[in-house]
Formats: sequence, structure tokens, C-alpha cells
Amino acid sequence: MGTSETILLLFYLVSVFAPGAMAATFVFRNNCKETIYPGVQTNPGRPAFPTTGFQLQPGAEAQYRGVAGTWAGRIWPRHRCSPGGASDGGLSCASGDCAGRLECGGAGNQPPSTLAEFTLGGSGGNDFYDISNVDGFNVPLRIGPVGAGCATVTCGADINAACPPELAVRAADGGTVGCRSACLAFGTDEYCCRGDHGTPDRCRPSRYSEFFKHKCPQAYSYAYDDRTSTFTCATGAGYSIVFCP
Repeated sequence: MGTSETILLLFYLVSVFAPGAMAATFVFRNNCKETIYPGVQTNPGRPAFPTTGFQLQPGAEAQYRGVAGTWAGRIWPRHRCSPGGASDGGLSCASGDCAGRLECGGAGNQPPSTLAEFTLGGSGGNDFYDISNVDGFNVPLRIGPVGAGCATVTCGADINAACPPELAVRAADGGTVGCRSACLAFGTDEYCCRGDHGTPDRCRPSRYSEFFKHKCPQAYSYAYDDRTSTFTCATGAGYSIVFCP
């Protein structure tokens, strides 16, 4: 068990035995060779996360305690970032950008970017979590919950290295900084699961979603990929999010 998991286990035990304690602890770790800027967006009507965006140097960890047990939202990595943007504290990122600033302040992710999605305190007293490539992929990540019977979910493949040319997003130097989903690349109802294809029986896996699923079997590869991609954990667990696991 690593340092992050040990810290989270201690917080989880406290949450189990402390009366009325339903807050969660999130620990972020950057195992990438470059600086990552995690972005956070809270769903409407849910309590705020302690931050909406921050810097995480290679090898560094950041902890956020007291996350409300009913929080819901998404977390994603921003990479190849440089200072300067629309306002003070501006930040310009080649993938995952959120309105050109360090603190996203409610702005969502600019795809393609790998998403870690959470609904804490859902039905049955459970948390629901997943990794999604529906908005494409930019950086590998892992969600490691701490709690009895909770699964670790990983999308650890370097999808950028194998991304089909028609899905690839390239930086000025020619390097691939992200891999778009077919919906993002082509915008059709068939790939986006909308219109006449807006139900599970009419929106089936495509060769592009199967490419993502082969690389990351635990992650969402298209909108209706629920059966193998949604995971649950008892409310009150802690979570580690590792970039480049």
C-alpha cells in the first residue's frame, strides 16, 4: 500500500467510526514527467469542491479534506500548460483547458480530456464513480477508492501514442496532445448517441469506441457504456486520483 492509500485509509476509518462524519478526502498524485493542472467542475445544485483548479508538479501530492458527502462533479487533467490567459492567474493549456485560467471557476473541460466523474451520496447510500473517455483522452489516470469492496479503476494506456490520425489533436510541435472521441471528431448523431440514435438499443459501439475500450476496458468508451464502466463504493470513502499511474 502506497503513501496516498495509507493516508486515505486512516481518513476512511475516521469517517466510519466518527458519528455523523460523512465528508470525503481526495488525494491527488502526479506521476507524470510534466506538471499537471487538475481542473474540477461541480454539478449544478451540489456543494462546492474545495478548489476548482490547481498546479501539481511531477511527483507531488495534494490533499483536499472535508469534501461534502453529497458532492458530484468531474475532475480532469490539463497538460502542456503555460502562464498567461484571459485574466490574472491565467493559464493556457494544450488539452483540458478551462477558460484560460488556473481556477476553472465553474468552467468545464475543453476536450479531449480524460475525466474522473463522481456522484457522492447517491442511491442506496453509495458513491458512484467512473473514468470516461466520452470526451476523449489526454492523460492516463487512476481512481483508487478506500473502502471495503471498492474497485480501483484505471485508464493507464497511452492512448495518444496509438490514436487514429483522424481523432488526434496535435500541438504546434506536431506531438499528439489528445485523442478525440468519434462524437467530437465527426459530430454525427450515430457517434454522439442523440436524435434517432438517442437510446441504448439504437446507439451501439463503433469501431472508434471499441478502440478506446480495448485500450481502457474499465473506462466509458461511449455514452451508453454503463455495464462495465460504472463503479460504486460506500459513502464516506476517500479517493486517490493518480495521473500517469
